Amino acid sequence: MAVVLDTRSCLPDRRLAVWQDIVCDTFVGLDCKSDMRGAFWGSVSQSRIGPAAFTRVDSTAQRVFRTPSRIARASEDFVLMALGNSGVNGVFQDGREAIVSAGQFVIYDTTRPYELRFDDSFSQTILQMPRKLLQQRIGSFDGLTATTFAGDRPLERLTYDFTLNVSKTIEQVDPAAASRLLDQALDLLAMTLADRLHARLPDQSAHRSALLYRLKNHILTHLADPELSLPRTAAAIGISPRYASDLMADEQSSFRFYVQTQRLERCKRDLADPACQARHIGEIAFAWGFNDLAHFSRIFRQRFGVSPREWREQSGK
Repeated sequence: MAVVLDTRSCLPDRRLAVWQDIVCDTFVGLDCKSDMRGAFWGSVSQSRIGPAAFTRVDSTAQRVFRTPSRIARASEDFVLMALGNSGVNGVFQDGREAIVSAGQFVIYDTTRPYELRFDDSFSQTILQMPRKLLQQRIGSFDGLTATTFAGDRPLERLTYDFTLNVSKTIEQVDPAAASRLLDQALDLLAMTLADRLHARLPDQSAHRSALLYRLKNHILTHLADPELSLPRTAAAIGISPRYASDLMADEQSSFRFYVQTQRLERCKRDLADPACQARHIGEIAFAWGFNDLAHFSRIFRQRFGVSPREWREQSGK
């Protein structure tokens, strides 16, 4: 259920202080400043999908700061995708500035300082996600923080529209469907970021990030294939197996570990999905590329601390 918070019920001289508390509780430690005084107001409505959250923010002119001292006291490691609904937002991070209007979006990183500037009333929808959810799809994307993604590019417009529609839909569907919609939104976002990285070639770091995205995308779209292998995947994207291994090593991972982890995560999701209750555990495991049920059960327990059957029973309660 969506959580709604609004300052308009507060005394005018208390609204900014209350807003400061609301923002810090909703996102990460931030400092807010505004010259609106008694005319200030703000409201948030948030819906969660597992470790991620969609938040609708409506408010008046203000500046928001994520400072080094705030970061030093925090443990959060989130990426924020801010979609403009109305008004104009300036985003400053990593020496870059992005101006975001309605129909556009931007990403920024909570582990590094940033500033948000709103010179007038505005409305935004913000997808807050753990970094790993995006990083496992594309690798490094640091060069794209505080970059405006505009609606006049077809892929970027599709990403904006789909993500915004997901934010409006998740309260109306069951958790398993909401989780799948989130996965699709993240896949689209990763594809959009990779497209921008590709456009910046021949910068070497961007080139490696784009290749890593293609490598991971091939893996994710062929997880169900029990014959999925490093040599076949490398050949499919036109690089050597050794180079593919080097790309995975950049993330302190390996081809085998990444494939196994992604297969386990999808099995875990399907085992908790009411729509899959009639399917045998082995059927789900084999559908995601495993070919040995005993081995699957053993590594499932190693990763999640419970057997596949125990996880299914816990999720059904």
